[in-house]
Order: sequence, then C-alpha cells, then structure tokens
Amino acid sequence: MDQVEESKLVNDAKRGDDEAFTELFQMNYRFLYKYLIKLTLHPDQAEDLIQETMLKAYVHLQSFKGESKYSTWLISIASRLFIDQKRKEVRDKRRYEKVRDDVKQKMKWNVMINGQEWTIYLELFARLEPDIRTPILLRHYYGFTYPEIAKILNLKEGTVKTRVHNGLKRIRKELR
Repeated sequence: MDQVEESKLVNDAKRGDDEAFTELFQMNYRFLYKYLIKLTLHPDQAEDLIQETMLKAYVHLQSFKGESKYSTWLISIASRLFIDQKRKEVRDKRRYEKVRDDVKQKMKWNVMINGQEWTIYLELFARLEPDIRTPILLRHYYGFTYPEIAKILNLKEGTVKTRVHNGLKRIRKELR
C-alpha cells in the first residue's frame, strides 16, 4: 500500500469510518505481530500486546499527525506498552519479594518467641518457591501421601513427587 492510500484510510478512520480503521488494522497486523513476537518471544504476550496496541491506536487516533507511517506509530505504541508491561513485572516482583521477606521475618519472630530456634533448615525451606514448599510441608510435616497431596493441590501425583524431590535436593545442595 502506498502512502497516499494509507493517508486516506487514516483520515477516513479519524472521521469515524470503522471500516477504514479495520482495514488499517488488517494491513498492519502481520507486520506488528512479527515485530512483537521478536520483542516478547511469547506468542500469547504478542497477541495481547497487539490487541492493546490497536485499542490504544483506535482511542488516540486523532493524535496521529501523519508525520510518519501509520505502522511506525503502531510500533511506537506497542514498544511503550511492552516496556510498561516489563516495568510492572519488575515492580510486582519487588512487591512480592518484600511481602515474602516480611512474612519470613514474622515467622522467625514467632518461632523465637515460642522458645524455638530458627535453624538453617527453616531458612533454606523458606527460600523455596511456594509451589515447591507446599508439597514438602504437606508430605514431611503433616504426613500426607503423594496421592492425597496431588488431590489437595489439584496436581498430578508425578508432579508432586518431582516438586518434593527437587525441593529437598535444593536444600541438601545448599547445606553442602
């Protein structure tokens, strides 16, 4: 498509012609998808970003000045959305780690005020991810069988065994 035809579609879409916007969407979909798949390395995430990009482009179409190609404008929107998404993931991870550390501190405090000792074993156990820590706790502290744990956690029995094995292996490795 040439620049003149693209400009006409953009102007029509700005005047409220949804068919023109749909055509712009269809013309740029593959290009945008290829860009986002390379950027994200995840097809589902790329699809989500395309949808967000097109929604944002539709809502803010009046702000497109036509100083660059429409596809360039879409790339800039998609890139900013991706960067914002990554920043949010970092913030969420930090928030999760802070909550986890706060909970661990409270656990240490509770253990110590009850006259017990916070051992290296508890420290290493607390470092495990919840999806690994939970089956170990159910198996070795509460005595549930692997089939019972699988049912409780809605997992396959083999997955439970693997998580228990790998979690204990990591603790043993840290102790060496």
